[in-house]
Amino acid sequence: MPAVLDDVSAEILDLKKQLGATILAHYYQDGDIQALADITGDSLKLAREATKVDSPVIVFCGVLFMAETAKMLNPTKTVLLPDLQAGCSLVDACPADKLAHYQDFLRANDRKFQTVCYINSSAKVKALSDWVVTSGNAVEVVRDKVPAGYEVLFVPDKHLGRYVGEVTGRDMILWDGSCMVHEIFSLTDLLKQQKEHPGAVTIAHPECPKNILDHADFVGGTEVMIRHVGTFQEPTTFLVATEPNMMWQLEQRYPRHTYLGVPGITCSCNACPHMARNTLEKIRDCMRNRAPEITWQPEFDKAREVLTRSLLNPPAPAPHPVGD
Repeated sequence: MPAVLDDVSAEILDLKKQLGATILAHYYQDGDIQALADITGDSLKLAREATKVDSPVIVFCGVLFMAETAKMLNPTKTVLLPDLQAGCSLVDACPADKLAHYQDFLRANDRKFQTVCYINSSAKVKALSDWVVTSGNAVEVVRDKVPAGYEVLFVPDKHLGRYVGEVTGRDMILWDGSCMVHEIFSLTDLLKQQKEHPGAVTIAHPECPKNILDHADFVGGTEVMIRHVGTFQEPTTFLVATEPNMMWQLEQRYPRHTYLGVPGITCSCNACPHMARNTLEKIRDCMRNRAPEITWQPEFDKAREVLTRSLLNPPAPAPHPVGD
């Protein structure tokens, strides 16, 4: 770590003491940020851990919908986000007004459905939904919570929705959204890499397109990837198809293994540009200024109700667990 960043890191730690703050960081954050965090995790873990935080201030190193989730689950706490422009292509893919219009269309045509939205969505979309899921509980919620005989309107990630439908056997209506990071993996390049490393284990996030998942040895989100990798005792090479900062977390936990990004993951096209908006300097500044702060919005009331029953009361484990 460059000396200038060492100084910034020291300032952040000092400000954390002054504010009595807890720093949460997603696995897709830069390794220098994850190293400073009190809690790292996927969306499901961070949402649940946020409810256990005793400190009055939460500094959320992630993207806007994650910080909004932390605020909804902690109404009395100050939630800071280093950069309010840290958005998400999936959030952008499903505007609330278009979802409401489509729901009205389905009802007008006597379709029995419940809306299940991926946590990568706006608070207004969450408020229009029956359930909010991460890829850490999507299979369980669709399998155990959506009543039999109902179709599942799954928004906004068509790839995750298709995967959940395959695992659960439920009838899915898929919104046409996708993650800009996971959408662009090349099957040709993956097959070439697998040929070059014949003993490697390919692990892929369920946000990837079907052609990538069909050639993966293991499909799961970040939290489940970590657990799966940990089951390998002998040094193993893993081909990793998700956001590249995930490999920092894997290297910290299981340095005995070798991790290779699926082609494209090591170039800027596969790094999430929204996650990258958070920097050590911005974290320091938001703690200095106590801003940007996530403030309570009218739609948070309904969205909080859906979040609470979806994420804080988990059903029994599924036989095919996935993470985020």
